[in-house]
Amino acid sequence: MRVLVFGADGQVGRELQRFPQVTALSRAEADLEKPGACAEVIAATEADAVINAAAYTAVDRAEEEEALATRINAAAPGEMARACAEAALPFLHVSTDYVFDGRGRMARRESARCHPLNAYGRSKRAGERAVAAAGGRWAVLRTSWVFSAHGNNFVKTMLRLSESRSELSVVDDQIGGPTPAADIARALISLGRALGGGHPGGIYHFAGQPAVSWAGFAQEVFARAGRPVTVTPIPTAQYPTPAVRPLNSRLDCGRITEDFGIAPPDWRRGLDAVLQELEATAT
Repeated sequence: MRVLVFGADGQVGRELQRFPQVTALSRAEADLEKPGACAEVIAATEADAVINAAAYTAVDRAEEEEALATRINAAAPGEMARACAEAALPFLHVSTDYVFDGRGRMARRESARCHPLNAYGRSKRAGERAVAAAGGRWAVLRTSWVFSAHGNNFVKTMLRLSESRSELSVVDDQIGGPTPAADIARALISLGRALGGGHPGGIYHFAGQPAVSWAGFAQEVFARAGRPVTVTPIPTAQYPTPAVRPLNSRLDCGRITEDFGIAPPDWRRGLDAVLQELEATAT
């Protein structure tokens, strides 16, 4: 299966490039801010499926740049989806747990009511709607707390801070599923094959298990990396940010397992693999 990927420099985009017959485009090759640019590429492609792994992910900055975030996270994916529908190509798009408000403690199913708390979440929800409205064969993969050996993410931030600090305060009342970008890439490839085989697609949840807080995640990062850092759990109220974060980011991943046999990954195994890759590239 030949796959065209938007977002070559992102965490998921980098992992998708490990698969054969993947052509990944950077922002310089396909600018999501430019109307019609991605649709032109899709109209000319010989790929069998298209994956959008590109996104505006600066959650706090999006509070001041919501129009730009919406252009990249909603308008551009909508244009891609319409172009794919016209070309009879399966289209896959990555979304987020931030489309929910984070109330309660239960894991959200795909059918749960969406109510984003911030501009980033609103832009991503608008993107989901735009993809669905385009018709054709499409799938939206909602995920959470993405990490890898590439780009900016929580794991790399914790490791960087541990080089100069022996104590860190980390939020403990936001609960979710850290998700290795490598597992997201594998899930997207599997979904692409299924859509190419005639599956109707839809919205699916895919997040790491078991659920954990940011503080618990940090503790596991330091323990597995052998870093002597003490983590002090704090409530979100003690770490204010421009964008409000959902407290409950648990995603119910039963549907993707039922439909495709894709099980949610154990993020601890993914963390070990990322730490090994980071160690290998540092030497």
